[in-house]
Amino acid sequence: MKTRTTTQLVPHTVDGKTRMIPINVDAPAPPRDWDHLVLNGVTGIAAVVLTASVVWSTASIGDLLGRAVIGPAAYGAAIVFDLAWIACMAVEWLARYDEERAALPRKAGNVALVVAMLAIGVHGKVSGFWEVGIVGALVSGLAKGLWTVVLRHQTPLLDERTRAWIRGELADAGAGLALIPVRRQLQRAQAQMDAERSALGPGADHGSADPDRTDESTDDPDAEIFELHPGAVTTKDAVRIAWDAAIRDEDAVIRYVAKATGRAPSPDTVRRYLRALRVGA
Repeated sequence: MKTRTTTQLVPHTVDGKTRMIPINVDAPAPPRDWDHLVLNGVTGIAAVVLTASVVWSTASIGDLLGRAVIGPAAYGAAIVFDLAWIACMAVEWLARYDEERAALPRKAGNVALVVAMLAIGVHGKVSGFWEVGIVGALVSGLAKGLWTVVLRHQTPLLDERTRAWIRGELADAGAGLALIPVRRQLQRAQAQMDAERSALGPGADHGSADPDRTDESTDDPDAEIFELHPGAVTTKDAVRIAWDAAIRDEDAVIRYVAKATGRAPSPDTVRRYLRALRVGA
């Protein structure tokens, strides 16, 4: 049986203190995974074919465009023809778990491939070698076809219910990500309103965002609300109070400091105090 040397962590105690230390041990070697080796080989072949296709199409289309513009501009534009369908193919692979989302990049990639093949064919005709143009165009078609086969082989087969479940999970994650910039906009807007109210003075507040309930006395202060006295504390003190209240969001701290001090603080100053508190924590 074949073995291989591997490293394992084992406990070792010295003077009553135990640490995990690495040691080399001989373990049975797993059998060779021929399927994985073959797949790696096919992927390598596809990469070589793709590289040859890009080089050929860039040289061919670049020579065609070079008849009208300078060489660097011609070849720079020529490589776009292949990069377009390659990028679409990559996006199609990223959307492999959702057929609906993968349909658009697949169609766009096919259109981009046809455009590139037509450009190569036109170059062959203009150069007087139409047969070379046809064969050269087929190089790009074979490259994309080979990659399509490789990527489809690695795409897992999922039933419709599983795909629907995955779409639901992605939708929930997308909704959470979409709420991040929305919350930031709301926080910035709230900070601007708080700063405006503080600048106009106490008489500018014409209402309450959280009015007393009908079962509470309007004369009694809310037990969960801290009464603020603008100007009674400094910016540093207000940042410290917000930190002690477990407020970590910078925008929320800035709003609290504006309320506590009665003026809009400098965001850089608030961030500097927060950094000092984080280091101290």
